[in-house]
Amino acid sequence: HADPVHRVTIIPRSIGALGATLQLPTEDRYLMTEAELRDALAVLMGGRSAEEVVFGDVSTGAQNDLERASELGRQMVCRWGMSPLGAQTFGRPGGSQYLGGAVSFDERNFSEETARRIDGEVARILDEEHQRAKRLLTERRKELDAVANELLEKETLEREGLEAIAKPVS
Repeated sequence: HADPVHRVTIIPRSIGALGATLQLPTEDRYLMTEAELRDALAVLMGGRSAEEVVFGDVSTGAQNDLERASELGRQMVCRWGMSPLGAQTFGRPGGSQYLGGAVSFDERNFSEETARRIDGEVARILDEEHQRAKRLLTERRKELDAVANELLEKETLEREGLEAIAKPVS
């Protein structure tokens, strides 16, 4: 359910980003299902998972991916009711009238016990998708190594080049 990869590069694009993966949707979407969101989380966990599979260690390279995954997991639990905590929301969105509402914060409307349960659910979801990404990369290690070698040679791969190396899984 994840958006297809359009391009992947190991050329540094900004401070701290040693490469990037560009995914483009195949159609306009206004809603996302839980399955789509979970696949997006697995993709975000891919770089960290690849480090673990290949090197048996991790680096700081996945910082932005982890931030985005953590926020997405928290939204799944707190905004969209996608956890065993039920079909409810936690916290009220808030915002500042200054700066055109650009400064936002959440008003907490739940107990400390519920906060612990939310944290646990977010951690569980992220861990499940992290483990799934590691499992998939381990199963497709040959393709992972081939893509890495091709990137070392060419620095950037477009979708067609990626698909020639690692056939999409239906």
